Amino acid sequence: MKISIIVAKAKNDVIGKDNQLIWKLSSDLKLFKKITSGHHIIMGRKTYESVGRPLPNRVSVVISRNKNFELPSGHLVVHSLEEAIQVCIGRHLDQVFIIGGAEIYKQAIKIADELLVTQVEASPEGDAFFPYIDPKKWQIISSEHFEKDQNNQHSFDFVIYKRITK
Repeated sequence: MKISIIVAKAKNDVIGKDNQLIWKLSSDLKLFKKITSGHHIIMGRKTYESVGRPLPNRVSVVISRNKNFELPSGHLVVHSLEEAIQVCIGRHLDQVFIIGGAEIYKQAIKIADELLVTQVEASPEGDAFFPYIDPKKWQIISSEHFEKDQNNQHSFDFVIYKRITK
């Protein structure tokens, strides 16, 4: 099973503030929807709460320490990243997407096969950060540029990294 991390991060590695996204990037949201639709998406509870609901045409796997945390039918609550991965392996999935937040990314970057990174041309203040992408471990295999326009608050590059070593 391929483990993919998908993230939008600023030049200073900021991914959010006060449990919210800090930019409006319509083109990035469309990419996210296109890439993750039909798949299982793994996230932390705070990320799930910031989204506010299960995303259409995806199975949410939410990591929470709260043993009483519940999700709508068809979605899953687990208690660690390892348990989330094991559940997905048990379902014989070809690919799973890890969508945040910062603590989950920190754990997942050690086991991920690829990174799908929206590199936002901004350096905002924030309180959640994406871990350092070590060029000795990750190789860029493609990059697509999107210009700032009426639907995108900032220019950004959509960059795909593959792991060099595991």
